[in-house]
Amino acid sequence: MLKPEEQLEQIRRGSEEIISEEELLKKLQKSYETGTPLRIKAGFDPTAPDLHLGHTVLIQKLKHFQELGHQVIFLIGDFTGMIGDPTGKNETRKALTKEDVLANAETYKEQVFKILDPEKTEVAFNSTWMEKMDSSDMIKLASQYTVARMLERDDFSKRYKENRPISIHEFLYPLVQGYDSVALKSDVELGGTDQKFNLLVGRDLQRHDAQAPQVALTMPILEGLDGVQKMSKSLNNYIGINETPQDMFGKVMSVSDELMFRYYLLLSDKSLQELDALKKSVADGQKHPMDAKKELAMEIVARFHTEQAAIDAREGFEQIFSKRENPDDMHEHAMEASEKLLETIVKGLKFLPSNSEARRLAKQGGIYIDGEKTENIDQTLQPGEYILKVGKRKFAKLVVN
Repeated sequence: MLKPEEQLEQIRRGSEEIISEEELLKKLQKSYETGTPLRIKAGFDPTAPDLHLGHTVLIQKLKHFQELGHQVIFLIGDFTGMIGDPTGKNETRKALTKEDVLANAETYKEQVFKILDPEKTEVAFNSTWMEKMDSSDMIKLASQYTVARMLERDDFSKRYKENRPISIHEFLYPLVQGYDSVALKSDVELGGTDQKFNLLVGRDLQRHDAQAPQVALTMPILEGLDGVQKMSKSLNNYIGINETPQDMFGKVMSVSDELMFRYYLLLSDKSLQELDALKKSVADGQKHPMDAKKELAMEIVARFHTEQAAIDAREGFEQIFSKRENPDDMHEHAMEASEKLLETIVKGLKFLPSNSEARRLAKQGGIYIDGEKTENIDQTLQPGEYILKVGKRKFAKLVVN
């Protein structure tokens, strides 16, 4: 096991705030002296079936703790998921059913073990202790926090000032998340910067229960492909960890050079020393940013698929974009001469979800026929064979009869 100061240096990597470093160092020192690993907790509400790279920032930090010899607890918030996390919301969220939450939880378990070592990971469900609570227990828990303290949260405060409704059950969310730390006796809890309030509630509730308060470690929110807004499926700027190797590789290659190094810091397994050397080689012109980005894309694809899949994805990318060739494995689609190109793109090939999305992309110059941009997707094609390109990565050979 590394010395406490060396562990702290690795733990600091990419972190936004540690409350407090002094407490964490003391915990690491005690762990080092006694040989007892710290209990490191991070909770995830299974509100959607698939994770994206933004979610994996916390999981990657859990992996760091795991590699340092500590006990990682991957907490699935199947109980809190039914409440709905109010963090950052301008209105009350619709609660999920227990069936939805449990189905999503199963997919989470499969996905996180592409990063964490399953044999060294404790998987917990907060329904285990929360469903044992009766109404008097919940009232007792609620008595440990005031409405004034709850309204210190930014999202609650804003909604209160704007006369937007706040349901009583939303106040229970940070209390339950905090109580999870009591139930698990966590030494450290990880969360995004937007979870800081909830992590501090855990510290308060642990003190109330005569436990040593956990250290709260917040990680930054990962920007999406646009480099501006946080990675989100609703904003369509995400990289899903269940995407195909080709799509995953291509999306990583689309990020800016500046954002590439942030992805390296928060998502890569490269050491800080290796990252410093990589940055220097790019800055000095010894390494092209494109090559550095390809290495990042390969690392991420290999993590969620295989090394061979990463190699194949890189070769496919280079064939399409570097050599400007059409892919060898294009889907061949037969269409009638009376069928509009729009119908083929949306319904026949399902390259785009709607007619409006197809028209938008065409106006932006994102649809090609035989290498030529076309905005007229209401056209019909004469009999023959054509190469259709939609966006950056979708190709098809059209056979018009």
